[in-house]
Amino acid sequence: MTQQIGIGPNTRKSVYFDATIAAGVASFSVYNHMLIPAHFGDPQAEYDSLMTGVAMWDVAAQRQVEISGPDARALIQYLTTRNMSKTRIGQGRYVPICDHAGTLINDPVLLMLEENRYWLSIADSDIGLWASAIAAERGLDVRVHEPDVSPLAIQGPKAETLVAELFGDWVKGLKYFGFKQTDLQGIPLILSRSGWSKQGGFELYLQDGSRGSELWAIVKAAGAAYGIRPGAPNDLERIESGLVSYGADGRIQTNPCNPFEISLGKLVDLDRPDDFVGKAALQKIKAEGIKRRRVGYVIAGAAIESFQHSLPVQTSDGQIVGLLSEAVYSPRFAGNIGVGMIASEIDEGATDLSVMLDQAPRKVTIRPLPFE
Repeated sequence: MTQQIGIGPNTRKSVYFDATIAAGVASFSVYNHMLIPAHFGDPQAEYDSLMTGVAMWDVAAQRQVEISGPDARALIQYLTTRNMSKTRIGQGRYVPICDHAGTLINDPVLLMLEENRYWLSIADSDIGLWASAIAAERGLDVRVHEPDVSPLAIQGPKAETLVAELFGDWVKGLKYFGFKQTDLQGIPLILSRSGWSKQGGFELYLQDGSRGSELWAIVKAAGAAYGIRPGAPNDLERIESGLVSYGADGRIQTNPCNPFEISLGKLVDLDRPDDFVGKAALQKIKAEGIKRRRVGYVIAGAAIESFQHSLPVQTSDGQIVGLLSEAVYSPRFAGNIGVGMIASEIDEGATDLSVMLDQAPRKVTIRPLPFE
């Protein structure tokens, strides 16, 4: 019997939804209470396009939280673990956000649009509610809301050539996370050199949701000469590249972790003179030493076809010392690879680690990230 998931009115559709249906989307996931394509029927072909050509992704579920008003900079500075005081208009920054216990609750990309206007391009959690509460408790004069903005990603080694054809050669001068307000055939958007892959690319932050299908069609038509195909943020490429996934690698409800454990310690500025949410807790955590670290795993045995939930990593005597959060079979590395956490005292050369998969133990070994 085929299992299905019911979709109700509380799960929003993307502005590109109709276009993805027409393009043959085969499976959806849910992200930020929205449908997001999971794949278009051939994940391996989508991976190949990402690695050697160009892919287009509906990532409208990557919602924006806009913070504007006289105290917008102050709120951004207090919310994030990084010092934002030198951030410039047109510059994006990767900014971990923690709660007061130092637990990571999101890892958005911040875009500074104007002197007192910012977007947080968020991972999968309700940061708008968090930002609103923090602002109210501190008496800050800001407006926090979700604007009409829906990103469309163009990723892969041919992405720059395609995007330059669409917008002009000026795009080649954008630095990573750099962005510019522009338009495409009259469609208003912000163009950013960014995206959830290590293969390079851009994100088009559409600012008029009524033109989603139109934007999709323009990109698809221009990309045909480069073999563009629709896809979705690719789990295989992200694991091979060691990209952090808030939600998969750590989530406050299922696997709470701090930025040091999840490889984001370099983005925690404990030396800044001002306070920020979680600073005291993170100072204590760093002083005491982290209990876990994020690592890659190689999993022995037959190719893994499906991996739905995190699994405990244990020693030969049954002691749980880590967590395998996601794993896939990688043709590129001719084996099963995954990411997860391991206790700090476990050496990378440990030979007695295993996970239970399909009711049988599988030997695992630790590898540094990214896989090479």
